[in-house]
Amino acid sequence: MMNAGIRPGEKKSSHDLRVRIILLMSILIYLLFSVRGGYSIVENSISSMDLLIPMDETQTNHLKAYGLTYYVLLKGRKGEWLLNYRGGSFLLPSTEDIRERASLMNVSFEIIDESRKNEIYQDIEKKNMHRVELSKKPRIAVYTPPDKEPWDDAVTLAMSYAEIPYDKVWDREVISGKLKQYDWVHLHHEDFTGQYGKFYAIYRKAPWYLKKVISSKKVAKEAGFSSVQAFKGFVAVKIRDYVVKGGFLFAMCSATDTLDIALSAYGVDIVEEEIDGTPADKDFAQKLNFKKTLAFNDFSIYTNPNIYEYSSIDVDVDKEGLRVPDTFQLFDFSAKIDPVPTMLNQNHVMVVKGFLGQTTAYYKRFVKSHVTVLAGTPETNRIKYIHGNVGKGTFTFYGGHDPEDYQHFIGDPPTNLALYPDSPGYRLILNNVLFPSAKKQKQKT
Repeated sequence: MMNAGIRPGEKKSSHDLRVRIILLMSILIYLLFSVRGGYSIVENSISSMDLLIPMDETQTNHLKAYGLTYYVLLKGRKGEWLLNYRGGSFLLPSTEDIRERASLMNVSFEIIDESRKNEIYQDIEKKNMHRVELSKKPRIAVYTPPDKEPWDDAVTLAMSYAEIPYDKVWDREVISGKLKQYDWVHLHHEDFTGQYGKFYAIYRKAPWYLKKVISSKKVAKEAGFSSVQAFKGFVAVKIRDYVVKGGFLFAMCSATDTLDIALSAYGVDIVEEEIDGTPADKDFAQKLNFKKTLAFNDFSIYTNPNIYEYSSIDVDVDKEGLRVPDTFQLFDFSAKIDPVPTMLNQNHVMVVKGFLGQTTAYYKRFVKSHVTVLAGTPETNRIKYIHGNVGKGTFTFYGGHDPEDYQHFIGDPPTNLALYPDSPGYRLILNNVLFPSAKKQKQKT
């Protein structure tokens, strides 16, 4: 009796091969029609998994990884920040649009299943690591002048490269209360003391400097203030109020110390006659109020317009002998106990290239005791990166001008971040951009 389906003389192996071919063709046809209908078995399977965005040395573009994560939040989805896991990796949903965007941005990713995710979670539980839920798209504003100045800003460069959108605000928006619309505000390299950046000695005849003086006086007068210092001081107070009411403030370079100088000297004339036509108050030093400042206290103010320095807060570059290669170190924190400083320090290296600025770094003795020191130069009194709480909000100050240009001069072209996609110095900036996205984390120490 012959087996069913096999003709006389036909070998069983040939029949088996034909069956396999027919079965394979059926599966391919089914998959083809499923894809044309919008989904496939493969897509459904991948979508049920997660995307691990590694942030260690294997990542091909660290900076754009932040932009990819922001994109996920922008779409109303959630993610996780795996603190201290492979350089502070991100865990995102595995959907077709996110994978496509990651590929377009040249961001490395790994598709992981539930079993692998649980292994990662278990690893995090056992070690100095922590999971932070990212659930909110932060509304971002950059405090920056409407007229282009002859220098660029590292934060706007970082966000533009990472493809993170932001709004621009200036003095009128600040005094009108518009800052309350934003979760996170960055201060451009501004001089809040009303001394036009202390460029009087070298640039007082430069067209851009003269234009700045004229426009600043006009805006101050229109706002009802007798001087640029008085107006900028009022702006500084409004910015402080924004923080006290729950805002996230980030500043670099001269915006860090001049903000506190302006707050301490609010209502006291500290600007000399060469700048505003009236002499500084001869007793200004005794009238400073350090209770109003965010980060610094007990500092001295330099009023001489020919000195390119605001106060004793800033590290003296020549005195300290800072030269390339200059570095600073990120300090280690307990991820589970102190998730906030841990989050702000996520990086794939712990030692970062130094860089100068009008305000390069801070002397430790002028930093308030409640402020957390995030990074500095060990065995010295130099601090580079600090964070603190005031009222319901927070501030982070980062000394220096451009993390990838050691000594950035006025008129130099902007840094091309396509040449530095893995910059540790720029990563610190973007840590702060995502900081407001994190589910509320309490710092224990």
